[in-house]
Formats: sequence, structure tokens, C-alpha cells
Amino acid sequence: MKQNLALTLDDKEKIINICKALSSPIRIDVLNFLAKKPAIITDVAEEFGIPLSSAALYIKNLEAAGLIFTQTIPGSKGSQRLCGLQTDMLSVQIFPFAPDNKPECLYRESMPVGCYFDYRAIPSCGMASSVQGDIGYEDTLSVFTSPDRFKAQLIWLSMGFLEYRFSNSFLTANPVNRIRFSFEICSEALGYNNNWPSDITVSINGREIGILHSTGDYGDRPGKLNPGWWNPSSTQYGLLRTVEITSHGCYIDKTLSSSENLSSLGLLQAENIRLKLEVKENAEFCGGFNLFGEKFGDYPQNILMEFYRD
Repeated sequence: MKQNLALTLDDKEKIINICKALSSPIRIDVLNFLAKKPAIITDVAEEFGIPLSSAALYIKNLEAAGLIFTQTIPGSKGSQRLCGLQTDMLSVQIFPFAPDNKPECLYRESMPVGCYFDYRAIPSCGMASSVQGDIGYEDTLSVFTSPDRFKAQLIWLSMGFLEYRFSNSFLTANPVNRIRFSFEICSEALGYNNNWPSDITVSINGREIGILHSTGDYGDRPGKLNPGWWNPSSTQYGLLRTVEITSHGCYIDKTLSSSENLSSLGLLQAENIRLKLEVKENAEFCGGFNLFGEKFGDYPQNILMEFYRD
């Protein structure tokens, strides 16, 4: 659920709201309290010996600043508001970014989501193609070994992994110092839940290079590419996430996640490049994942692997 909040000086309103929220010592104390574990507003009031109305106001200020989230949950006397930390790192870029001189992609390979090489799927799980009823039924494990899986445009599982194998012939024959994977993904909840965190371990050629944090299973609006028959109460879209392996380290969404690199992972000599996405049983947030193909969600692409020379 926690995420980095990176701002620039163009984000004036957000910066002002954050500064206002953190201008009160007690609101900072409340934020520190919620950083340890989620709590309902009554707990906050009792912790600091303040009226319930004051606690609710502090929560409202912190939520408006994007520092915490609130979620309605059932209570013994009606509904309650559960509060938790939304952001665990805040940064403001003072100097403008340098122009983005992104190098030309030397090689690109598109992998359909159903073309995994190995898998382990724990229900709730399943897959869908762009045609209604074309692939199995929900929680039917046999579909994961069926040839119909190659039609998949959306795959979901509550726990387990999908592993893909990409060609390595271009890398072994050409000077490359950066490999970039991109894919659309989100958590997996029953129906959908925008506040449903999941820790997705990313491995390259059998070595873990970091954890991709997903904050929710998004369904508050239809996915831009979803077929008309898709259930509006189900998962609708994900976020486009990136994994990069360079000569210096590994990055998830441009944040350094591991000191492993092209050389230490043995990619320059390997027969293939293996990308594994996994939700482990002992993950801090075991919230599954949905993986989108080019005809579902918001982004018209499969899993992309790209090679660059910076």
C-alpha cells in the first residue's frame, strides 16, 4: 500500500497541502502512529487523548495531502473508517529534470501473457481472452496447462508465479547495456479493491532482484481496452510497471532494487532470459496479481522486453 511520492515544483497544490498537513506537531505524531499499523479513527482519538472530532479532522488533513488512505469497514455499531499510511517516502525535485534523451531501442520482443514457460497458480485464479467464454472457468486450474492459455489477455492468481522465457540471441551478438521489461499489472482481490496491497517478487534467471509493490486491484472505472462483456464489478485495469537490468544494477520503476547486473546475472552468456513474477506465501502483503495483455486494461501491449545501448 505504501508508495513513493515524487513531486516537482510544478506540483504546487500538492506541496502546499503536504506542508499544511505537516505543519502541526500532533498531525506528525498521528502520521507516525499510523506508520506502525493501520487504525480506526477511534483508536487515534484514544491514543492521543483528543476528541473524536479532532481526530477525524487530522485524518482528513493527512488524507487530503495524500499521506494516508482511509477505507470504510464494518463495525459493531455501523461502519468505521480504517486509516493507514499511503506514502513512505516523499521527495521534491528542486532543479528541473534534464531533457530525456532516451536512446533508440535496439531490439524489442513482445510476449503474450499466456505464453508463460512455467507457473504455479493458487485460487482464486483464472484467465480470460477477448472473447467471452473462450477460456475455461474461474478457479479452473486445468486452464493453466491447456493450449487455450495462449489466447489469454488477462491472467489472475491469488498466490504463485508466472515465468516467461525470452530470446537471448540479440544480446549475445550485440553491445547492450540495458534490458527493460514493461507490463501492466495490479493486485488480485475478490471483485476489485483499489486499496488491496500486494508484494510481487521479481526474479531474473532465477535470482530475486526486488519486490514490485502493487497498491490495489483497480476497478473504479472500466479499463480502456476491455471488451464490452467484461463484468464491471471485476478487475478493470493495472499500472504500467518497468523492470530494468543494467551494467550497474537492477531497477523497478527507475528505483534501484538490487546490485545484481547484466554480468552477475550471467545474461551475456545465458541461453535465454527468464522473467518471473511471484507472490509468495510469506510476503508481507500477499495480495496476488492480475497481468494484462494487449486487449485488456489500459495499455495496448503484451509483456515487452527491450534492449538499449546508452
